[in-house]
Amino acid sequence: MPVQLSSPAVADLLPIAGVRIGVAEAGIRKANRKDLTVFLLDEGSAVGAVFTRNRYAAAPVQVCREHLASGQGVRALVINTGNANAGTGESGLADARQTCTALARSLGLHHEQVLPFSTGVIMEPLPMDRLLGGLPAALTSACSAQHDSGAQWLAAAQGIMTTDTLPKAASVSFELEGRALRATGIAKGAGMIRPNMATMLGFLATDAAVAPELMNELARRLADASFNRVTVDGDTSTNDSFVVIATGQAGHPPVTDLSSPSGRALLDALTPLAQRLAHAIVRDGEGATKFITIRVEGGRDTAECLRAAYSVAHSPLVKTAFFASDPNLGRILAAVGYAGIDDLDVGGIDLWLGDVHVVTRGGRHPQYREEDGQRVMKPAEIEVRIGLGRGTASDTVWTCDFSHEYVTINADYRS
Repeated sequence: MPVQLSSPAVADLLPIAGVRIGVAEAGIRKANRKDLTVFLLDEGSAVGAVFTRNRYAAAPVQVCREHLASGQGVRALVINTGNANAGTGESGLADARQTCTALARSLGLHHEQVLPFSTGVIMEPLPMDRLLGGLPAALTSACSAQHDSGAQWLAAAQGIMTTDTLPKAASVSFELEGRALRATGIAKGAGMIRPNMATMLGFLATDAAVAPELMNELARRLADASFNRVTVDGDTSTNDSFVVIATGQAGHPPVTDLSSPSGRALLDALTPLAQRLAHAIVRDGEGATKFITIRVEGGRDTAECLRAAYSVAHSPLVKTAFFASDPNLGRILAAVGYAGIDDLDVGGIDLWLGDVHVVTRGGRHPQYREEDGQRVMKPAEIEVRIGLGRGTASDTVWTCDFSHEYVTINADYRS
């Protein structure tokens, strides 16, 4: 069961002017499930994206990068679940390009104006007959659906799921340049989640106007504060993609500088939305029973704070201890110790678990009692705070525990 996460309600999701969404059942891997989604963007929309840093990037990731670099202007997205089209060589690239060409032809667009995305099982050929056969139904859905509600956003969130137990979607309203604006996003992911993107897909759209040349930077800034701060299991996937769309339909002057008052206001509005989606991925982590915040303070820079935080977040021994509510907290100290922080003085380390001060100056706090540690490990949400005693930098990572169910899910994933 996901950790304090519920399915989004249609009433809480806001439609975005300039975006139409269609969802279909193409039978790509399983019958009778939504597995093919298209986004149609009005002319004038600006798009930015960040992708996996895995060198074994999937075919759709490679094609997305090519199409974004072409400067043609993105007008459509096509997303399939059930098959990652990764580890498929030249034939996989050909399939991703054929998908874009087919959708572009139906819409009267250039093929480079379409971005493809895939998620699912790696190293299996994409079933092109089923995918291409499902496109007409997805387009019909996009053109006939009522787009004055969040229903299509919820359908899209369902249509990109793999091992997720719940769809992940959220919206926010905000003001910019005296105008009322809105943003809505969806995401998927539950395992193979690690920073620098993971087996996750995220799509966030706003009716704000943003200069096209600013969009990749906007996507990167949002990802660095959200999706690049979460981890489930330390594995970095082949297909991770986060796309930000600005349709410009709100009618205000375009944001041209993220450091300007309007740029900062845009970031202030969209960052919590991206974080909410990223947190939902961790809360729905495969087999997760606990949502864990790891904050590292007192570093010389944020890079070493993140090294320490991820070292703790990725430790199987730490994660299984949290699952069992076992205050075997020396595991946390060990993980900090092997994080690769140069000349770390362990005599300056402090550790808090919730409101319990566990370690001071590198050793057990004289007032710490194991029953206090066990008490704060039992709730579904736990905060770990680590002080390095080296400087003023800090950063935060969000993760989950490891349960028996994680092994079961991944052992049976292809069945």
